Amino acid sequence: MTGRFITIEGIEGVGKSTNVDFVAEHFRARGETVHVTREPGGTPMAERIRDLILAAGRDELSDLGELVLMFAARAEHLESLIRPALERGETVVCDRFTDASFAYQGGGRGLDPEVIDRLRIAVQGPLQPHLTLLLDAPLEVSAERIAGRDWQDRFEQEKTEFFGRVRAVYLEIAAREPDRVKLIDASQPPESVQAAIKAKLDRI
Repeated sequence: MTGRFITIEGIEGVGKSTNVDFVAEHFRARGETVHVTREPGGTPMAERIRDLILAAGRDELSDLGELVLMFAARAEHLESLIRPALERGETVVCDRFTDASFAYQGGGRGLDPEVIDRLRIAVQGPLQPHLTLLLDAPLEVSAERIAGRDWQDRFEQEKTEFFGRVRAVYLEIAAREPDRVKLIDASQPPESVQAAIKAKLDRI
């Protein structure tokens, strides 16, 4: 595959959505064809699965069911959008990918990472993002930013301890894969965050 696959990761409230658009514009300005997408979601079927997951109450969907649905949405996303775009030599910028499953379902929910890894291999094989930007901020910053949202989904309703476990796994992944995962201090002002992102993008 000759295309470029960039993912943006992080806990709630770190500015992923804003910076996904910033990354996409960076590559569009260089004349590249860019697809902005998200997980779970990105295709009509995957978006339907997303709605099921995010709207489900804690007593309506088990942790393992949540994980399997995430990978069902990912399988559709990969086959319908991501792989074809990469095969055409285009750029894909995705809000979350499989790192989120290890962080949220593994760290947050406490599911076995070996189970998650088997699903990863079955669904995506050797495909990995070329670059992952991990937007990181202290838990209190995240909590403050999401507190004012009118509606909170299945994950945003979780307690601080949950996000602490999620963040810890994200940081473990960054430490283990420094060539792929680049840590960005998302507690800084937006212009500082984007300057740091641009510096990472310029290197590729």
